[in-house]
Amino acid sequence: MDGSLALVPTMGALHEGHIALVAEARKRADKVAASIFVNPAQFGPNEDFSRYPRQEEQDLAMLDEAGCDLVWMPSVHDIYPDGFATKVRVSGVSDRWEGEARPGHFEGVATVVAKLLLAVRPDVAVFGEKDFQQLAVIRRMVADLAIPVGIVGVPTVREPDGLARSSRNAYLTAEQRARAVTLPNALKAARDTISGNGSVGSALAQAKQALVNAGFLKIDYVALVDAATLDPLDTPQGEMRLIAAATIGSTRLIDNVAV
Repeated sequence: MDGSLALVPTMGALHEGHIALVAEARKRADKVAASIFVNPAQFGPNEDFSRYPRQEEQDLAMLDEAGCDLVWMPSVHDIYPDGFATKVRVSGVSDRWEGEARPGHFEGVATVVAKLLLAVRPDVAVFGEKDFQQLAVIRRMVADLAIPVGIVGVPTVREPDGLARSSRNAYLTAEQRARAVTLPNALKAARDTISGNGSVGSALAQAKQALVNAGFLKIDYVALVDAATLDPLDTPQGEMRLIAAATIGSTRLIDNVAV
């Protein structure tokens, strides 16, 4: 293919957040490729691999309308052929947060992204910032393995009320959807407190209580972290992110905001 190439890796079930990635990719390269692959290696044994939404015809139409030039839809056997025995593990940045809540998840992510990048060999690859720790893991992996690709992060695309767009939002009932907006609102309130020189501990505690009050059944974490290393911070310093993961009903949501 002549000219530069950008890759947008996806698991399908596309929404406006994915289309924003394609739009950014078009700014960055002459041609845009997208992949659709629901990666079994990044789902835990009790997670939603079997019910993860699959809508290939709709996805292809959306990518065509967005100006995507090529779509690759590999099978599981294409990515993990018989005898496949290699895993990519990125230490440090993957150890906490999602790494603790979903053991093995980032090995599955890093392994499949490495395979996609080596198969397609794009000049740039575009990922959303909603999965902020995933983005940090991929940046570290690409740097450590000297994979010749630029990694581009795109700000989270949100619904009008502020909820981050996600394929898993489809699992929410109307009542749960109405209460789910507490997650971004709690993070924004904590950001405002910390930015105003308020206590980090108090801001995080208030955010967790807001989630409990809204009916989130399980809170995996609400934390202030270094944006590069994902190490937790007790006091503000450098470039930071507030990150959170919590479950409402049976749906686990993640979000983050810059501080």
